[in-house]
Amino acid sequence: MIVAVVLSAGASSRMGRPKALLPVDGVPFIERIVRALEHTEVDRTLVVLGHNAEAMREAIAYLGVDTVVNPDYARGQLSSLHTAIRALDGAPVEAILVHLVDHPFIESRLVDRMIERFRAEEKLIVVPRFNGRRGHPVLFSAKLFPEFLAASLDTGAKPVVRGHPEETLELDTDESGILVDIDTPEEYRKHVKDT
Repeated sequence: MIVAVVLSAGASSRMGRPKALLPVDGVPFIERIVRALEHTEVDRTLVVLGHNAEAMREAIAYLGVDTVVNPDYARGQLSSLHTAIRALDGAPVEAILVHLVDHPFIESRLVDRMIERFRAEEKLIVVPRFNGRRGHPVLFSAKLFPEFLAASLDTGAKPVVRGHPEETLELDTDESGILVDIDTPEEYRKHVKDT
């Protein structure tokens, strides 16, 4: 089973309003991401909430996705990843596809290519690359769960991600959206036409 984990727990302090609910082409970021994932080989989507969790849960209830709340969301993205991994405990998970809610330009065909290559080559990590730069989403084998859970929240996930260069597949793509990270109103205006 492949589970998509959408990290949407942050306070969006630099944006000034919830990034998950910002519109792109008239659709909230979170909906665009979830709808793209629905048309892939992903078996389940789990959204990690944190800041104003109950209000966010109500706002996205119509999407029909599973949600889990990270009470330690202020401690960074790795804390949300810990929350997701613990929520999946006992499930027959092959891998998780980790995606950030402030990266709205996700394409279904790329997700399927990543899953296909993961299963064919049995690498621990599959990461898309555009013009030599890595982006999101990133696919992680369930074999890495113990390492993620053991990683310090102070250092984050980078030691795990960078600790397996021989077991990481960089998948070249022409999807420039993998690099688009929208954290501020300026970035939003730059990348989204309907602002």
